[in-house]
Amino acid sequence: MSYPEFDSKAFLERHIEQTMAFYFPSCIDPSGGFFQFFKDDGSIYDANTRHLVSSTRFIFNFSKAYLHTNIAEYKQAVVHGIQYLRERHRSKSGGYVWLLEGEKNLDETNHCYGLAFVMLAYSNALQAGISKSSEWIEETYNLLEEHFWEAEHGLYLDEISEDWSIKSTYRGQNANMHMCEAMMAAFDATQNEKYLIRAKLLAKNITQHQANLSESGEIWEHYTPDWKIDWNYNTNDPKHLFRPWGFQPGHQTEWAKLLLMLNNRAPEPWYLSKAKSLFDAAYKKAWDTKNRGLHYGYAPDGSICDADKYFWVQAESFAAAWLLYLNTKDEKYREQYQALWEFSWDNMIDHKHGAWYRILNERNKKYDDHKSPAGKTDYHTMGACYEVLKTLKTDQN
Repeated sequence: MSYPEFDSKAFLERHIEQTMAFYFPSCIDPSGGFFQFFKDDGSIYDANTRHLVSSTRFIFNFSKAYLHTNIAEYKQAVVHGIQYLRERHRSKSGGYVWLLEGEKNLDETNHCYGLAFVMLAYSNALQAGISKSSEWIEETYNLLEEHFWEAEHGLYLDEISEDWSIKSTYRGQNANMHMCEAMMAAFDATQNEKYLIRAKLLAKNITQHQANLSESGEIWEHYTPDWKIDWNYNTNDPKHLFRPWGFQPGHQTEWAKLLLMLNNRAPEPWYLSKAKSLFDAAYKKAWDTKNRGLHYGYAPDGSICDADKYFWVQAESFAAAWLLYLNTKDEKYREQYQALWEFSWDNMIDHKHGAWYRILNERNKKYDDHKSPAGKTDYHTMGACYEVLKTLKTDQN
């Protein structure tokens, strides 16, 4: 069949516009914040529950959209989202409520993962012209420094109780990965070098030190309090939403993308070689040679432990493949970029209603009609498109 030109500026801009149209303006709750539970056709099936991750990712989405289009309504949506974040998610203790329903707080645990998206939201809002966000970036950095930063390991711990009294024994790479992304965004917004220095340190400690604890040099997800690999954490739950067992190919490729983004800001000789090794291992082990697409997880022996296809894995991987192609001129990465888009175009993208389906099984079939429950705002898909678009600004496509 004939496919669009996936590496053209016109296609990527159109795809972002079509994805945004699924959420906007219907995601705007006039009483505050954003609706966060959407079925395939865009109908809202839970109007009251709000998750910190969705609240912040919508701010990212609208900030990026405003910067790219200069459409005033998108900036208004940023202001709307920031107001809800400050007035409803931010707690009296200075942390952020993880999950809420109307006026009731369902979970007030302070998550580093959530704070990474708080910082990402403020950083993009600052670039979109919300000047007050500058002090909120610093506020969040200081909060993390006081409660989450483990200087001995050069990494952030994962979660602390709402009153800052109980620290979980769990340590994970995922929160640190998104904190690396957030620190880069904070640097881009403020040009304060301390954020870039922190992003580089996180990247080095996860993709070198922690990755080297595994024989393959890939990044395991879960660790003990002293940052040793915990091979048994959630061993019986490879489908856990936030902490699945097994190597996550999407996180290997996402780190590859982040390393190349860092290389654009502060080059280091090892960034490209590590990005290649992480991406190549993930693609080789996780690509479904029969049905296409990247599986969700594989075991230490390389066998697939979760054969599902998640939308974000494909999106992060096509961004990484494109950046690898630009940095190496190796045609295999351009071919993999194309293959990931073709699979997604045929299976993951809803051409009728817009946006991407969240999850497919091994045979590329949907489980349900819940396209975007809390947590999914297509931040991954549009964010990946924006990263590719940055490289096409002078392209004539």
